[in-house]
Amino acid sequence: MSETIDVRIAPNGRMVLPRAAREALGLTGAGVVVVSLDGNDVRLTSMRESLLQAQALYRANSTNALSTDDFLKNRRDEALQEQSEDLKS
Repeated sequence: MSETIDVRIAPNGRMVLPRAAREALGLTGAGVVVVSLDGNDVRLTSMRESLLQAQALYRANSTNALSTDDFLKNRRDEALQEQSEDLKS
């Protein structure tokens, strides 16, 4: 269902996100939203939803069969090797 909500913008650029919008984003209390700009269109997405979209995009396009833990271990090993090489020079 699509809904349109008018929001007032203060002179300093601040706005209050209406309750219906916060609930749709799953926000309770303080939170973070991702603002996406596409031409003249602005889209608000919860940080959680943005993370889920990024993970799905990665899974759909990844050619690497490593788990996240394996990837992070490899990255740490590479960083240690780079530090070791920097100390030698």
